[in-house]
Amino acid sequence: MTSDAKTPSLSTQKRTVGIVIFNEVEVLDFAGPFEVFSVASELHNHEFFEVKLVAKTKDPVTAVNGLSVNPYYSFEDAPDFDILIIPGGFGARAVLKDDASLKWIQQRVKVSELTMSVCTGSAILAKLGLLDGKPYCTHHSVYSFVKTLTPTGKPQEEKRFTQSDKKLYTSAGISAGIDLSFHIVEKLHGEKVAKETARYMEY
Repeated sequence: MTSDAKTPSLSTQKRTVGIVIFNEVEVLDFAGPFEVFSVASELHNHEFFEVKLVAKTKDPVTAVNGLSVNPYYSFEDAPDFDILIIPGGFGARAVLKDDASLKWIQQRVKVSELTMSVCTGSAILAKLGLLDGKPYCTHHSVYSFVKTLTPTGKPQEEKRFTQSDKKLYTSAGISAGIDLSFHIVEKLHGEKVAKETARYMEY
């Protein structure tokens, strides 16, 4: 739970967390952050975060290896989120070709307090030009692909996660999204809350 980012004063605000899901999303990419933010809130009277899954439609989403997941919101009825999470997986490449999804994500990134990507979710941010000239992390196997989307981006292949700009964070593959989620919990609510959450999860 360490980073080169400075820790601001702690917050008592309850934040909405929206996790984007799509067919062939990597399970731990979204389920890991879902658990971290949900448990952190659960351990504190559900006062910190409200975590919801959002997809293009409310139809069930089939994640990698066949897990069926029901989104709470569709793009059409979803509110703005304080924290937006963009996971990855094989399905991220389809999102890169879907103008409607890209437009929705771009708009929600603009109004979020912070946005984080997990694994190949960084490719979506790169496609939108949000990583140009900035440091970023992604899955070790796709750095070469992401570089084609953001030639001026600064890959951080040795890191688990990094802060790409004032409100944008990117993490490496799959389980690294859990590390970044703990970092954000710590950034917003302090080291004690993050450690309590990790202990409860036996992480």
